[in-house]
Amino acid sequence: MERKPIVAIVGRPNVGKSTFVNRLVGSRNSIVDDQPGVTRDRIYFDVEWQDKFFTVIDTGGIIPGDEDEIMVSIFDQARIACDEADKIIFLVDGKEGVNPVDYDIANILRQSGKPIFLAVNKIDNPQSMIMTSDFYGLAIGDPIPVSALHGSGGVGDILDLVTEDFSKGEFAPDDDKIKIAIVGRPNAGKSSIVNSLLNEKRVIVSDVSGTTRDSIDSEITYQGQDFIIIDTAGIRKKNKVDYGVEKFAVERAIKSIKECDVALLVLDAKEGISDQDKKISSIITEAGKGLIIAVNKWDLIEDKKSNTINEFTRKLTNEIPFLEFAPKIFISALTRQRLPQIFEQAKIVYENATKRVSTGLLNKVIKEAYALNPPQTSKGKRLKVLYTTQVGVQPPHIVIFANNVDLLKDHYKRYLENKLREAFGFFGTPVKISVRERGEKTK
Repeated sequence: MERKPIVAIVGRPNVGKSTFVNRLVGSRNSIVDDQPGVTRDRIYFDVEWQDKFFTVIDTGGIIPGDEDEIMVSIFDQARIACDEADKIIFLVDGKEGVNPVDYDIANILRQSGKPIFLAVNKIDNPQSMIMTSDFYGLAIGDPIPVSALHGSGGVGDILDLVTEDFSKGEFAPDDDKIKIAIVGRPNAGKSSIVNSLLNEKRVIVSDVSGTTRDSIDSEITYQGQDFIIIDTAGIRKKNKVDYGVEKFAVERAIKSIKECDVALLVLDAKEGISDQDKKISSIITEAGKGLIIAVNKWDLIEDKKSNTINEFTRKLTNEIPFLEFAPKIFISALTRQRLPQIFEQAKIVYENATKRVSTGLLNKVIKEAYALNPPQTSKGKRLKVLYTTQVGVQPPHIVIFANNVDLLKDHYKRYLENKLREAFGFFGTPVKISVRERGEKTK
């Protein structure tokens, strides 16, 4: 399956990148402000132009500072955008004219070898057209005048050029391959696991945390099933993340979680469970992704007893009770102990995350659960379940139609979720339960 093309929007602060992206997307998705540097994160949007679909990246502008900081930020921003994108739109400010920083960005972009399109923004009237000629000095190509704010100028022209060789039609996801994102704190052994799974030195492994700066995809087939293994940067606490490459690497790791089918949360057996592990697990469950907990470096645990794994599992359940549904495997990337279980469990988790249950069975289970343990009344009113149906997968999304949405309390929702898991498994995947009143649309 051909993947969706990626187009990065690159430029210094306040040239109108977010406004330009909003124009492409057709809605106000990015924050727009007159202050430079408002967009700090790279944000991804899907765009359609003339029946051609692609992904656009709104990148943060280079943050002003001393000379060294500027050059480092320029390099970080431009390098990451260039690496990921198929094509690049270099946006400059037509009102202000050529800026020295534009030359620095242009030099880096040329080295990428990617097709680059020079868009001169803020050309809002015929009189300002004369400013575009100054940008030939960047040696990027013909400058194309655009007005992101008003949509006039050459916005359509530049889109025609960028998408000229893109295929028409929407890109469907490749359902044959299960995407596993390897996530966790720095130095938990994520890259070592990837190398052991692939049986080759695919990514750099070091004792220094943070060696992996980018998300790296690798394909592998296990027992007839195709998998995509995504090695991600270690996710540290926000206050310990330096601005620049590391910050972007962490953001991409989080993006990989949102795009994967199954997340493998790697814990360090020697260090145990940290608050950051709990935070990462929350990111995974909030994204509705299938989850496997892999306790790595199990070979380093000395004086193992017959119940050591059970004790560690109980500790996990006590410290992260909301992950009780997730399978736990105890592995060693170094000795390859139990590594095949990653693929075996991922397949099971994916099947549960994509499982669909018939409406009849759902209603039977929910009605029996209700009869067994009716909810308490609230201000003289009691929740009445009228109808139950499944409206989505990854995660399984169950909608309960009731007489009053406010009467389904969190504790009773957890009770119903447990009953659904008892009946249908949903092993390794969150379950989303929504309540609607009769007549509401299911979203």
